[in-house]
Amino acid sequence: MTHIAPISRRSFLLSASALAALSALPRGAFAQDAPVAGGTLTFNVGAEPPVLFPLTNTGSAVNVGPKIVEGLLTYDFDFNPLPQLATEWRVSDDGLNYWFRIREGVKWHDGVDFTAEDVAFSILTLKEIHPRGRATFANVTAANVLGPHEAELVLSGPAPYLLSALAAMESPIIPKHIFEGTQVDTNPALSAPIGTGPFVFREWVRGSHIIVERNPDYWDEGKPYLDRIIFRFIGDASAAEAALLTREVLLSLGGVPLSQIDRVAAEGNLGVETRGYGYINAVLKAELNLDNPYLANIDVRHAIAHAIDKNFIVNTIYLGHARAIKGPVNPYLTGFFTDDLPTYEYDLARAEALLDQAGYPRGANGTRFALTIDPHIAVGEYRQTADYVAQQLQSIGIAATVRTQDWGAFVTRVYTDRAFDIAIVGISNTFDPSVGIQRLYWSENFRPGVPFSNGTHYSNPEADRLLEAVAVEIDPVRRRELFDAFQRIVVTDLPTIDLVAPDSFTLFSQRVVNHTIGVDGLASNAADIHLLPEG
Repeated sequence: MTHIAPISRRSFLLSASALAALSALPRGAFAQDAPVAGGTLTFNVGAEPPVLFPLTNTGSAVNVGPKIVEGLLTYDFDFNPLPQLATEWRVSDDGLNYWFRIREGVKWHDGVDFTAEDVAFSILTLKEIHPRGRATFANVTAANVLGPHEAELVLSGPAPYLLSALAAMESPIIPKHIFEGTQVDTNPALSAPIGTGPFVFREWVRGSHIIVERNPDYWDEGKPYLDRIIFRFIGDASAAEAALLTREVLLSLGGVPLSQIDRVAAEGNLGVETRGYGYINAVLKAELNLDNPYLANIDVRHAIAHAIDKNFIVNTIYLGHARAIKGPVNPYLTGFFTDDLPTYEYDLARAEALLDQAGYPRGANGTRFALTIDPHIAVGEYRQTADYVAQQLQSIGIAATVRTQDWGAFVTRVYTDRAFDIAIVGISNTFDPSVGIQRLYWSENFRPGVPFSNGTHYSNPEADRLLEAVAVEIDPVRRRELFDAFQRIVVTDLPTIDLVAPDSFTLFSQRVVNHTIGVDGLASNAADIHLLPEG
């Protein structure tokens, strides 16, 4: 067991005490309403998650899991860290030592005491199996327990993003006594989690719903206010809209047809919230399987890019609720977005010429070769985009067909079996490119079986070098320069075709108060949510 030598207050970059006043202030637009205890919240999360712990899956599990399991920190809308399972934290000037005071008096839902042992075990587990954890915690060489409620992380190099990566949706703290000595990624607790959070897991009826109920022993006295949350899986946009209008659902992660957003916003009993997605910053992209011999040819990849009109996707599929992008960065990821990148103008003649140049002329039947397109959600804008891309590829002689499957089958097909050609995927940039983007392009993150990692099997030594330099660079200007250089390489290599950055919406009944109080939005622990009386 290693102890930290005493370090003066000046020698730390950040401390919880400097932000103590923030945690005492009301959070969110609705904090003026006095909390009302009781009631059931019905929450449509769209796609059914394959597991409930946001540990091995970073999809829809992030909207369910953090109600049950928690992180060391949470964040306001400006990404200022606030206490959750950690009450104090400090980072050394050189960025190589992170110290945490762990909250006392907390119990896991099975009655076992929560300690720093759980924190150390969780960080090392995240580094090993989390889709982004391999990059996020790459420089963590040790997670030391200094006492029952004191832990430290020791790093081999700086990780300028690390203090922003400790929310439950990104880095959940898991019970050591449940997971130690097991195959973590197949542990049954992933689907019946035991946590420290404000809600206790009660049931999961596959294909129907998940129920969590109020934790009567929650460490934040008086919270949560809700008696229970029922998570629904309504993927069809029209059905999701009907459920909101009839009050069958009170809170929804998007889901309403984009053509109806303005009408829903005008409903007196409903509201639309666009905040709470700063931890996500999603982009829609076409991931190309570079193990496919056709797609391994750079001329073929460039031809496909020239065949796609991104403005059509914005205007016709997303009805203007998206922005066309040239590279992998969402425009809202401030500090890293650039529009100064190579462009593949919509040009079918150029696409045809590149395919001829690649050695794939049209055959007697007009076809060059065949590809299959898999949208990661079988309905809505993902399916429509897949259909559009297939149509465009057919126009240049590629026999493209669209194949759909449920979420679990898609993840297995693309990231485990690698039995795909082109996947239309929504991917989160998260809050920092070293967390959300590096995983998709770093050759060391080609990890079959791990979803939303390097699914293309892309490998470029110079891209690797730049990503690794960005991950440890503490000068923000130099960090931006390095990442700009990386973007130019991948936009030229084109392992993925970045399409659009969709707008994000939360739809809610006006009865639901404090649903969005920080950058994690609906992926918060929901301890502050309460319901106004029906009326």
